[in-house]
Amino acid sequence: MTALKAARLTETYLELRDDGGVRPIPLTPDFWPDLIAGRTRLEGRLAMAARLSEDMSHWERHPAGDEILLLLSGRALLVLEGQADASDEEIEMGAGETCVVPRGRWHRVKVIEPGDMVFMTPGEGTSHKAL
Repeated sequence: MTALKAARLTETYLELRDDGGVRPIPLTPDFWPDLIAGRTRLEGRLAMAARLSEDMSHWERHPAGDEILLLLSGRALLVLEGQADASDEEIEMGAGETCVVPRGRWHRVKVIEPGDMVFMTPGEGTSHKAL
């Protein structure tokens, strides 16, 4: 049996496995490059947290499923890229509010007031593009 201990979700991500298990994943400098390149495989969703102090500098999307965002503190603007010549959609979020980003939809977060956000994402296949 693995010893239980408290951890910060900003430093140790959690893989919420499809079989019902949970695997802690320490955040290392190689984590995101390895995941994006396919060198790291996930068997479910990734739960993580981040301090939001500045706007995301890129767009991202998750083709493996919807992403759940939970803003713990601060204020943020979720921006969903417009589809088929439509303008971008913006959803303002306050502390304690959640929002679902649809599967495969390009999105980014802008900071209105710094705070903390929890992301629950199907990280497999995540892609990024410049603004």
